[in-house]
Amino acid sequence: MPQLELINLRANYGDVAVLERISFSVEKGEIISLIGPSGSGKSTLLRVLVGLLPPAAGSIRLDGQEIDYRNKVVLRQLRSRMAIVFQQFNLFQNMTVLANVTIAPIKVKGQAPAEAEAYARQLLDRVGLGNKLNAYPDQLSGGQQQRVAIARALALKPEIVLLDEVTSALDPELVNEVLDVIRLLAADGMTIFFVSHEMAFVREVSSKVIFMADGNVVESGTPAQIFDAPQQPRTQEFVSKILRH
Repeated sequence: MPQLELINLRANYGDVAVLERISFSVEKGEIISLIGPSGSGKSTLLRVLVGLLPPAAGSIRLDGQEIDYRNKVVLRQLRSRMAIVFQQFNLFQNMTVLANVTIAPIKVKGQAPAEAEAYARQLLDRVGLGNKLNAYPDQLSGGQQQRVAIARALALKPEIVLLDEVTSALDPELVNEVLDVIRLLAADGMTIFFVSHEMAFVREVSSKVIFMADGNVVESGTPAQIFDAPQQPRTQEFVSKILRH
């Protein structure tokens, strides 16, 4: 049974269709990279998965159970199993790094502060910020803030992590430190959705690449299939452009 299954998923912004009949499945531990031109629906798809934009039609199943996005209790449970990290760090500026990472487990899951803090310290060590526990966000570089944001998402121990262009707001020299953290997650066998323009990294870590355009899945396959032997003309056009740069 797939861990996650999308069946004829559609989504709208007002009267404008932004996703059209999206269907694919994901096995546990897969790393799914979503690529395509700006405005193709990649980030929107992540927002639908985590319940920030309700589906207009179709269904999404997690471990075989259809998700009822209209049910607030179901939605709250979903967000403890599926976490999203945006390109904007969205850290609480008046809280230390440690407090930023512990607040959700304490408030959402009711964890004891000592338990939440112990796990947060482990996570921050893993992302290379064990020495920044008492720093505030404005004392950190952009790459460090993004690593805190990833640690914060992991603090709820999600089964699936959605990474929405997490390197696009960073200076080039800071990108690799965030990509190194994603390599760690991939090595742990976590299921990851990764929206990115870092094509070399997409090729390196992905188990499946999904090319999207105009709100549709145009083509999907292994990195070698998509980058070396794309079948669809739209994919061929996109790949030929990005490989020239």
